[in-house]
Amino acid sequence: MSQYAKSRQTQISNPARRRWLASGSVGVAAAGLAGLQQNAIAQAVATTAAASPASKPLPSYVSWKDASALIVHSSGTIETRRSAFGTSVITPAEQLYVRNNLPAPDASIVANRDAWELQIDGVKRPATLNLKQLKRLGLETVTAVLQCSGNGRGLFPSKPSGTPWQIGAAGCVVWSGVPVRALIAALGGVTDGMVYMTGTGGEKLPDGIDPKSVMVERSVPLKALEEAILAWEMNGAPLPLAHGGPLRLIIPGYTGVNNIKYIKRLAFTTEQTEANIQKHGYRISPPGQKGDPTHPSVWEMNVKSWINSPAPETGEVPAGDTLIQGVAFGGMHAVKTVEVSVDGGKSWKAARFIGPDMGKYAWRQFVLAVRLDAGNYTIACRATDSQGQVQPEARVENAGGYNNNSWKDHALQINVVAA
Repeated sequence: MSQYAKSRQTQISNPARRRWLASGSVGVAAAGLAGLQQNAIAQAVATTAAASPASKPLPSYVSWKDASALIVHSSGTIETRRSAFGTSVITPAEQLYVRNNLPAPDASIVANRDAWELQIDGVKRPATLNLKQLKRLGLETVTAVLQCSGNGRGLFPSKPSGTPWQIGAAGCVVWSGVPVRALIAALGGVTDGMVYMTGTGGEKLPDGIDPKSVMVERSVPLKALEEAILAWEMNGAPLPLAHGGPLRLIIPGYTGVNNIKYIKRLAFTTEQTEANIQKHGYRISPPGQKGDPTHPSVWEMNVKSWINSPAPETGEVPAGDTLIQGVAFGGMHAVKTVEVSVDGGKSWKAARFIGPDMGKYAWRQFVLAVRLDAGNYTIACRATDSQGQVQPEARVENAGGYNNNSWKDHALQINVVAA
């Protein structure tokens, strides 16, 4: 039995509340730096600190994960190390990042997965169905990138509040479940006039406070239902509690916060939810301003790529033949090409995709063979999607540090030494 399977068995037989540790940053970002070289130095400092022996241990609810592949920022924010991504398309569950806005429900909810209930509103025949019933309505599998909205936040020189993610709050996952469109069809269709699809998480809320202030409830444009699924399986295994099991809303191409864990209600609505996480949170707000409904919501992902190897955390690079490897994805569209630069963006060469194409929502691995003499290099990559949209040089400045897809921010400085 695998370590992952043993953990799930333990979770089922020993229900327990998740243990929350004191939150805090593991990475260290250099303040007040500007420019490509300074930003690369800040990344190296953050990566070195994250890899230190003082890094926090894994929380008990994810003890089944591979500690050597992860950086524990806090009990609810765990990042995949750059060096752990490897050269396969799919991110193993043991290495996938974790981002939880609230503690998970009791682990007993995965003891009898088929009993989990979902309330569906805003359709012509509203209903409450359990997972066993949902499984009879349809099945679809999609490979899609799951990425935290704040991935790349640690690369902002302004140091926005929140977890200073580098590149590891993302992974490429195979999801299986019932298509939302099939569920809607079984219930007579969406009621006329609905504009949004709203998902509500099943986390236990603290007593004595306004539920809207802390609940995980997100609204996305109605069109998202066409590709969305209600997933009960991840990478060929039952969805773990840590990643939203027994049932999670998956909206391919949308950032992680919109992919509601432990989903207990799916509603089609005329307005966006009034929950704080929607009304004020996850908004592209100007620096120094609090989010409000007039600011764009963090919904769709943009074209993005980054380099996984060679990288500062793996040390000096020997001179000679070198393979530059990384991942690229288009967000809502398939990624078409990737270019790599070894001189900080002054010149570019086309990289080659490797591995299978698993659909427009998945990422592609890429590689470029180069020969490097001893010296210091700034290596960068930029992707272009099937619609011709090119990964930008500059980030979009915003108070929350969201949606950073700047190739300049993601560039790496490496030291090549004589062999």
